[in-house]
Amino acid sequence: MPRFLQSGRRRDICVLLADEPRQAQALKSRLESLYDTRIDPKSFYGALDALEDAGFVETRTEGIHDVYALTTAGEQRLHDHVEWMLDHVDVTPE
Repeated sequence: MPRFLQSGRRRDICVLLADEPRQAQALKSRLESLYDTRIDPKSFYGALDALEDAGFVETRTEGIHDVYALTTAGEQRLHDHVEWMLDHVDVTPE
């Protein structure tokens, strides 16, 4: 499994960004709602930086805000991970 997907937080960030590009605070708020807990900003931005350093997330400036989006490489890695999951999880209705 690619190293960047070994972190659940990084996987979840990629899933949320696959839906649509997001501002950092909106992305952090969505994760906090999902986890039902506060996320330390240093940890959150560390995960974003790691994804960006790996080439899976890019930052764009829209107006006065930075917006994060998946790159083509990030989309491919996320797709590969979903395929791997589907190979191991039975999703047929009972």
